Amino acid sequence: MNQTTMARLDQMEQVEFVLLVGLVFEHSPWIAAKAWGERPFRSLEQLHQALCEIVKKAGEDRQVELIRAHPDLVGRAALAGALTRESTKEQAAAGLDKLSPGEIALFQKQNTAYQYKFGFPFVICARLNKKEAILKGFEQRLKHSPAREIQIALEEIFKIAELRLRDLISG
Repeated sequence: MNQTTMARLDQMEQVEFVLLVGLVFEHSPWIAAKAWGERPFRSLEQLHQALCEIVKKAGEDRQVELIRAHPDLVGRAALAGALTRESTKEQAAAGLDKLSPGEIALFQKQNTAYQYKFGFPFVICARLNKKEAILKGFEQRLKHSPAREIQIALEEIFKIAELRLRDLISG
């Protein structure tokens, strides 16, 4: 994918901006749509901060909606090849595309337990973790309260968004 510049981003019409930046948050273009009105952005970091602030101020219902927009790791969508291009690359970077049948079953068991407890998928920045760390994350995070898990999931989503922005934007 060709990278765009911050200067070009600031000149985009809203539809074009949302089509590009909307990919940063999984199936949640509403965040980019709201950020468009805050241009110009002096840096990628400022854009990322603005996007994250929109999520932080969105209220718990919208935040949980954002978390639920993320796929289960090694879930049905991944196994069926139905993830977004970004999620497919991220899960592959963590080695989740090369699991044994036993490992797949373990991920699915953990996904089920997590979904049952919290009502949304386990979100972790797969590009910054490998399968062992992700499995350990399941164990640790299943002990948390729902409020704590929402906070952690959003922190992970912000990491994912920053890496995706860096893939899209140069300078």
